[in-house]
Amino acid sequence: MPIRLGVRLAVDSEDPEEIARAYVAAAYSAAVCPPLSLADPAYIQAVHSAFARHDVLLAEVGCWNNLLAPDAQEREANLQANIEALAIADEVGALCCVNIAGTYNASCWDGPHPRNLGADAFTAIVENTRRIVDAVQPRRARYTLEGMPWALPDGPDSYLALLKAVDRPAFAVHLDPVNWINSPARYYDNAALLRDSFQKLGPWIVSCHAKDIVLRETLTVHLDERPPCQGALDYTVYLRELSRQPGDVPLILEHLPQAEYPAARGAIVSAAARAGVPLYRARHGQESGEADVAEGQGKEA
Repeated sequence: MPIRLGVRLAVDSEDPEEIARAYVAAAYSAAVCPPLSLADPAYIQAVHSAFARHDVLLAEVGCWNNLLAPDAQEREANLQANIEALAIADEVGALCCVNIAGTYNASCWDGPHPRNLGADAFTAIVENTRRIVDAVQPRRARYTLEGMPWALPDGPDSYLALLKAVDRPAFAVHLDPVNWINSPARYYDNAALLRDSFQKLGPWIVSCHAKDIVLRETLTVHLDERPPCQGALDYTVYLRELSRQPGDVPLILEHLPQAEYPAARGAIVSAAARAGVPLYRARHGQESGEADVAEGQGKEA
């Protein structure tokens, strides 16, 4: 399957038509959903229609907060925000709502904590996920968790265990493999981690993130994020495994200044060409998916 490449663009407009056209003009066929509110259903429908008209897939609605926050009031507010975000994703036709599972760290919403990998955390994540999904009962969007290096799910096995324990069709997988590279062993054999992730979680994967990672020569262990194709992640394996997924499973660039996204996109285009994987282009774009591969090959030559 041709892979849809996406991003969150900063568009200086609230007009859904202009926002959707900006993605096509930048040669993306997937997008992070722009900010929406359930209080404005007409605008939600306008966004849905504009992106569908331009063949730009709304990949995900992000809701980034701490579902395991030690403070009960904060935790409840965060749960309600996830319920609303999943409802928005379902109404606008996005593939998923995504968050991390949470942390017991009181000072950093996504930071490490000794309880994050224990049985209590697992049970709380199952209960939170069920509550969010059951409150919305989405018809088309899925609720997903992005893995973390120091919190559950911290790899394909713990994610698979959560899928079985939550036991809800609307609970699916958001894959960000760089977040699971939390040791030199996984760093050097990340191709095996990628294959294992797709082999075990493939039927549930609905959206993926694109970035990279380097292991620095500094004691004790320092793993740093990098833009795509500027680190050790095996993008040939990643793109080939992703292209074998049925249906549209988009790949979303993230964590870069807006000015750096064109270069990051170009790196993915070149990596896809080397891997022999086509990239999807929105039907209103300037090139076809096959042209994208040819472009990457030309740059590599």
